[in-house]
Amino acid sequence: PQMKRQKELKTYRDSLQKGDKVITTGGLYGKVTDVKETTVTVEIADKVLVKIDKSAVLKDTSDLTAQK
Repeated sequence: PQMKRQKELKTYRDSLQKGDKVITTGGLYGKVTDVKETTVTVEIADKVLVKIDKSAVLKDTSDLTAQK
């Protein structure tokens, strides 16, 4: 099960696109504004951009809104 989860997470990180809403390992919620080979730029507030490694992206926040 863990290998399956890791493979799904890698596939998700590789398919990140501009406009995707994400959560980072540090707990930051934001929207992807730029995608590079190993990094993504995430807007965490109005005009506040942070550049993070793709490995720090956990998941899409659209999954959370469906649960509430």
